[in-house]
Amino acid sequence: MLEVKSFREDFFTFMDMLKRKEPFAFTRFSDGELRILQNKKLIIDNKVALVNGSWHQGTWGDEELKSFDPQTDSSTREYLARCFEHKQHNYFKGICCKCCVGEQDWKWQFDHHLSHDESHLTWANLLINANYPMFVEQMVPLMKRYPVVYVCNKAANLAKFPLPNLKKDFRVGSNCHIADVGLVDEMRQWMTENKPKGHLFLFSAASLSNFLIYELYKEFPENTYMDIGSTLNPMLDMTGWVGSRGYLRTYWMKQPDPYGTRECVW
Repeated sequence: MLEVKSFREDFFTFMDMLKRKEPFAFTRFSDGELRILQNKKLIIDNKVALVNGSWHQGTWGDEELKSFDPQTDSSTREYLARCFEHKQHNYFKGICCKCCVGEQDWKWQFDHHLSHDESHLTWANLLINANYPMFVEQMVPLMKRYPVVYVCNKAANLAKFPLPNLKKDFRVGSNCHIADVGLVDEMRQWMTENKPKGHLFLFSAASLSNFLIYELYKEFPENTYMDIGSTLNPMLDMTGWVGSRGYLRTYWMKQPDPYGTRECVW
């Protein structure tokens, strides 16, 4: 039987590790990663998206464009599955919750990959939705105590980056989980040469974040690695990024949205 978890309490667990400067990895398997693991075709284009077998209209910026084709990208799925199944001290996996993807897909994650691993599981949405105000107002100030390395889209403007001790940034483009997978070796080489210790590595690079966190935490576990997704987008001075998510609109634009107040359930 699965233990009862609290969306807010899990957030404060990570807050406490940041306060203590205890190294950990937080890697997120959101709905896009779930569909790849399920070997389902995925397309996010500027005006249309294919997700879980259905087409949806919308608007997505170039930094969000990606695709997965089971016929040609099987190695990507296999790589992501290794990240999903990996076990290591303080290697935490954020997964899709039943309130966001439904009971069937929630259960699929445990049936196929996650049996006997619950102590290292949390929400993929842990830093967003109802927890996002605490992320901005309480967690970001803690991050200022760290030397930081940031992986983000090439369109990001870091002139207003909120963390003062930025040591290095690495950039990616569209469909980065396929087009920019070579960044794994580039970052590994940089870390071998520079030997960072006690650094905070932040990732906003879609499914490539999973690969990077998995590989780097295995080899360099004396640092902290966090997939922060789109949480800092409004601070990166790019047109449209503030309104790109419901939880961002709720906090930054004061526009009510169901996701802005959602406390995800286990």
